[in-house]
Formats: sequence, structure tokens, C-alpha cells
Amino acid sequence: MRKNIKLTVGFAATTALALGLTACGTASDPSSAKDTADSADKPLVVAASPTPHADILNYVKDNLAAKEGLKLEVKEFTDYVLPNTATESGQVDANFFQHKPYLDDFNLKNKTHIVPVVNVHLEPLGLYSKKVKDLKDIKAGQTIAVPNDTTNGGRALKLLADNGIITLKDGVGSNGKLSDITDKKGLEFKELEAATVPRALNDVDAAVVNGNYAIEAKLNPATDSLALEKAEGNPYANFLAVKEGNEKDARVQKLVKLLNSPEVKKYIEDTYKNGSVVPAFGAVAK
Repeated sequence: MRKNIKLTVGFAATTALALGLTACGTASDPSSAKDTADSADKPLVVAASPTPHADILNYVKDNLAAKEGLKLEVKEFTDYVLPNTATESGQVDANFFQHKPYLDDFNLKNKTHIVPVVNVHLEPLGLYSKKVKDLKDIKAGQTIAVPNDTTNGGRALKLLADNGIITLKDGVGSNGKLSDITDKKGLEFKELEAATVPRALNDVDAAVVNGNYAIEAKLNPATDSLALEKAEGNPYANFLAVKEGNEKDARVQKLVKLLNSPEVKKYIEDTYKNGSVVPAFGAVAK
């Protein structure tokens, strides 16, 4: 049994209070620098989505961290908000669950100061259904569920547009909203929190599901998806992130080295042979 620390309801309330007390400061304050120095020998606490993020971190924890002199602690979160607010408040040291478009939108809306450190992997977004077997079977009058957050919602609409299911305004790209659809082709759309979309598959005709939630729902992107994002040139690599000012924390740099190691690359390729997760090494997110 993995010894992860699970998120509790109480943690959410504590995080909200701590964020309110700390949001006006940054990790670059002198006191923050002292705290970073004093914490050099403490465990690095990383917030992560259960799959594949926490799985990858636990592989590092169990197989690689000790050799690098890193104490690693993994906290699992099942939503896309608390990992960032907990990082901002200092309740965790880093997080690993998101891509750059989502983080940019989150920082803007929440006045947080989270920054990416290094890319680790990509999870292709996919369209799934329990009621139709092929894209051509999606017809007027049917309902498609999509994530309701700005970036993943736009990403979902682009996937649908790329596969001819809808038409978007010219130049929208991955930033589209439902109001940017110029031709719904008779379809209805249901916006849901990303984590709940897989559970809606029994109630809708099709759903666009984030890669990590597809894995948790036992969906195989290679064989179960009706449409799947292409990995080449994809801007949605998932990365390790910290509060601004903590990028050079020695513990963070040790984890960066391990997350981009040949061992982790092999672990990802061996564990997710269905293409649901692919390594995204070689570039720090900008």
C-alpha cells in the first residue's frame, strides 16, 4: 500500500485561510529566503493528482530519491484548485498536476504567483463514449460533456473542431468558449468540472476527458477514444511548479533532475504503453 497523504475536507478550509493571509506576499521576501535555507533538510512536499502524477512521484520517492539525498512527501489532490492554493500558501512546497495555459489562467484569476519549473509528461485529451462507436455516429440532438474550466474547455472544443464535430470562429485556437462555436451541428453541450466528466459518460452521448481522469476511469486512450489529441507540438505538457522565488530550492532542483532522468522516462513508457501518458522532457516551460 502506498503511503500517500490524502487530502481531507479540513485541509481545504485551512488552505483558504492561509491563502488569504499570505497572498499579498511573495516567496522572494527575505523571510521566505531564510525559510528556504532552513528547510534544506526537510522533506519536499509535493501536491499531485493521483494518476499519473502521484504515481510518477512515488516511483521517484521509492526508487531514486534516496540516492539523490532527497526526502520526498506526496499529497494527493483530486481537484485542479487546491494544489495551487496550497502551494501559494506554503502548505506544500510544489505541485505537479497542470499545464501552462491552465496555470496562466489560474494565476490571473486568483492573483497567485505559481511558476513552472520543468516539463515532465503530456496526457493527450480524448473524446470518449459509451453509446457511440465512431465519430460518424455523433449526430444532431446528442449531448457532449466538456470540462468547464477555461483552458481545458477551450482545448476540448479545439479537439472537437479538429475532428469536424463542430466549427469554431477563425483564429480561436485553444481559447474557445461555447459562444465561439459557429456551427454546433445540432449538438448540445454540458459543462462539468473536469474531474467529474468521466462519471457523466453514462448520462451523455460523448465526453471530452482529460488524460489523467481517463486513466483513473480505466479508459484506454489508444483503443477507447473516438478522437485523441496529437502529441507532436502539443503545448499542454504537465510540469512541476512552485511558488515564485522557490525555483532554486536545492530540494526542488534535485526533484527536477530526477523527474527528467532516463529512469523516469522508462517508467512512463513502460507503465503507460497505451499512449495515455508520454514523456515531455527537454524543455523548461516558459
